[in-house]
Parts: sequence; structure tokens; C-alpha cells
Amino acid sequence: METINRYTGAKIRNYRKMKKMTIQQLADAIHKSRATVSKYETGDISLDLETLYEISKVLDVGMEQLTDYHPEVEEIVEPSMDYTGISPFFKADRLYFYFYDGRYDRLKESVIDIHKNSVNEDGSYEASLCIHSSTKTGRSSEVYYTGNVLYSDILIRFSFVNQYNKLEQDLLYIFNPLELRDYTEGLLCGISSTDFKPCAFKCLVSLFPQKDFEQLKNRLLLTTKEIRCWQKQNMLMVDNNG
Repeated sequence: METINRYTGAKIRNYRKMKKMTIQQLADAIHKSRATVSKYETGDISLDLETLYEISKVLDVGMEQLTDYHPEVEEIVEPSMDYTGISPFFKADRLYFYFYDGRYDRLKESVIDIHKNSVNEDGSYEASLCIHSSTKTGRSSEVYYTGNVLYSDILIRFSFVNQYNKLEQDLLYIFNPLELRDYTEGLLCGISSTDFKPCAFKCLVSLFPQKDFEQLKNRLLLTTKEIRCWQKQNMLMVDNNG
């Protein structure tokens, strides 16, 4: 329970800072003392459902975004072979998403949560994305997106919108592996909010957290062969190679 409290408290703190609210402002909004809200954020006090609901409304997020705790995977375990003919990427409620942003020399790691308790009319599910990045000086930041995911036999498509900048929208297409493996390749594309130009990143999505970031970065770097192929065909592609 203590771990869950700390996790939820950290989420509250992150969302509060994203809204540029002080602890006192949040405390005033939910009619609590500053000391109490501070203890909510450090995980020293457990939140009751009513208070959690009030906080989510003030921060303009869903309650599930504050409580989507998953225990850390201590070691990567090979997925079970019994998938009854269904890709493990269909069954996953959480995926780990990585891409390398050469503009800032940063490997960005992200978590995608898929909320399968509600199905939209088009057969898609609600999904949320949290992109985490760290600078070489140790500073880190998180950006949150909400959206949906739609499955097919060949591709899985995610559509996300920045929670605090509705004009920033991203599409993530990943291959749905026909063979059993715990990762797949894909393409993240959208309009860059930095220079307002179309952009696309080669990416990798995994069923489990990746540990070797240096090897991961090398896999995500564009090769000379890929660039020559794109120049010849005048289009950006990502191969679904092992």
C-alpha cells in the first residue's frame, strides 16, 4: 500500500506542476490544508476515493491516470506460449514504447496503458501515453497524452492528443507480429511543436521494459541503407524485420 501511495502522490505532483499550480492552490481547491496535500504527494497519507475524485477534477485528469500503478518487473520473463492464436500485443494492458530524438540527443522511454474496460463504437479502446525523457545533466520531464488504440491483423494504431495542448496530436503505428516475440517496430508521426514541421520517428514497442539503453539507441538510429532507400522512393518506411 505504501508503494501505491507514493506512486499516486507522485502522479498528483506531476499533474499539478503541469498545470502550474502550487501545493497551496491545490489545497484551497479541494478544501484541505497545505500540509495534508503535501503528505498526499509524498505518499505519507492514503487518499480516500472522494478526495481522489476531487483532485482529479481540479487537475483535469481521469482518476485512472492517478492510480494506474503496475508493480515493477524485476526481470524479463519470456511470454507464455499459450496465446490460443492471438498475438500477445492484443492481450497487453501495458506496453513500453521507445524512440530516439536526435534533435536533443535523447532516448525517450514511454508507457502506454490500454483501458479495455470500455469499447468505443469503432471497436477501439481508450489508451493513455506518458513520455519520459532525461537530459545528460539529470533533469527529467514527463508529457501526458490520451487517445485510443485500434487493432487489426497486421497493424495496431494508436492516436494520442497532448492533454494540455489539444493541437499536438500523434499517431503511432506498430506492426502486429505474426510470430511470438516480446517487441515490435513502428513509426511515430505528427507535427513537431518545436518547429511546426511534419516529423516521424522510428520506434520500438515492447511487452516488457528494456534494460540496455545503449543497445536500444543503436537499434533506433537510422542507418545509411535506410536513408538511401527513403531518398530513392521519396517516402519514409520502417521495416518489420527481426
